[in-house]
Amino acid sequence: MEDSQCVDMEIEIFRKLKKEFPKNVGLVLQSYMRRTSSDIENMMDLNTEEIPVNYRLCKGIYVEPEDIAYKKYEEINKHFLLNLETMFQNKIYPGIATHDQPLIDGAYKLIEKYNVSKDKYEFQMLYGVTPSLRKSIVDKGYNLRVYIPFGKDWFAYSTRRLKENPKMANDIIKAMFIRG
Repeated sequence: MEDSQCVDMEIEIFRKLKKEFPKNVGLVLQSYMRRTSSDIENMMDLNTEEIPVNYRLCKGIYVEPEDIAYKKYEEINKHFLLNLETMFQNKIYPGIATHDQPLIDGAYKLIEKYNVSKDKYEFQMLYGVTPSLRKSIVDKGYNLRVYIPFGKDWFAYSTRRLKENPKMANDIIKAMFIRG
């Protein structure tokens, strides 16, 4: 999901691929987009208990106008947790993609509230970013997928992530010299 202009096209592609590869395709949803809750509702027809829909839920990093995207930290976090709660209520498989401690704590509470088994979700983080937080998630017994940017556009992707959260620069520099 690069930006708001791509969302409808990405959902259309996702719908086609989900029919062809029902167990092997997922979609990224950004909680800062005002439309995300309705997108989840509108794609509920794709979700079954046998083959749950797989969404990677992230906060969102692209610059979007305020009329289509939440701008305030608290607002974005609130909608992230509301989207995650909707996913748990509907037995959707979420990838909880965040380095934000309040969101991880909120996810823990929702997992407990809905008694979600560990095979029905996973946490997701970038390699080298907040390694101590990553370790604490694993130490508590939660599943964690670690992403490593690679390929010809790895630098552009990493630069966008740094613009989103400049505090990550310190973690990335440390990871270059210390095993993270």
